[in-house]
Amino acid sequence: MSEASLAKRRSSAREKAMQALYQWTISGSELSDIEVQFHAEQNMAKVDLEYFHELLHGVPAQLAEIDAMLAPFMNRQDEMLDHVEQAILRLSAWELRNRPDVPYQVVIKEAIHLARAFGAAQSHKFINGVLDSLARQCRTIETGK
Repeated sequence: MSEASLAKRRSSAREKAMQALYQWTISGSELSDIEVQFHAEQNMAKVDLEYFHELLHGVPAQLAEIDAMLAPFMNRQDEMLDHVEQAILRLSAWELRNRPDVPYQVVIKEAIHLARAFGAAQSHKFINGVLDSLARQCRTIETGK
């Protein structure tokens, strides 16, 4: 598989994982049920299924740690945070923490893309600021800061 093809499949995996995490947050359904539903009802042909699974299960498994990582960079109360923004931030924070093979610029770019596609009008600016600050903290060598 070419690198461009893998990048597109991972991008699709992030999008589906964000939607599934949003659904998990709203519905409280079991992750396994949501995953089965996505495989049955969504077009997953161009999705990196392993990455989708890793993201979908990785975020909830480390939820407390991820939320603690994000907290210092949030200028909004949790109850004011839109569920879409929350799903994007958690997904991206998990990637920054657990996938050093994915450059931090890619994580942030993908998050901004998701925010523009699914978030409120200016949410991409908020998400960019939070993730840029988080990347500087947890990827100091890579960011050079």
